[in-house]
Amino acid sequence: MPGSIDQENDQSMMDAAPEQQHEQEAVLELEDKRIVVLPGATETAASFQFDGEGHTLGNALRYAIMKNPQVEFCGYTIPHPSETKMNLRIQTYDTTTAVEALEKGLDTLMDLCDVVTDKFTVARDEFNASKVDRMES
Repeated sequence: MPGSIDQENDQSMMDAAPEQQHEQEAVLELEDKRIVVLPGATETAASFQFDGEGHTLGNALRYAIMKNPQVEFCGYTIPHPSETKMNLRIQTYDTTTAVEALEKGLDTLMDLCDVVTDKFTVARDEFNASKVDRMES
């Protein structure tokens, strides 16, 4: 498709200096996982579009990313309520890149979800055990 984001990124990779190619390759890897980098991205400021996501991921991911002291700004928008897309904007200080901040935020969010799942499972098992004890009494 002419003018698609993939073609623009492929062309910009060919034009990029070798030190910038590594970051752009990392960005392209994200695209395979329903994440597209929107045009106008720089090393420390980028907008990402998540396909099939909404406020649930947007707000939680924004919170996790803003916990990173190397992040200057992070915000998300839902461009239109009838589309299942979420845009996330990340701006970092010079100590890290926007892609690294996104990856760290996603890892932090996954760790948080693991903790919630573990605590829920323990509480559910305790509840079920107490229910069985009451039935036996």
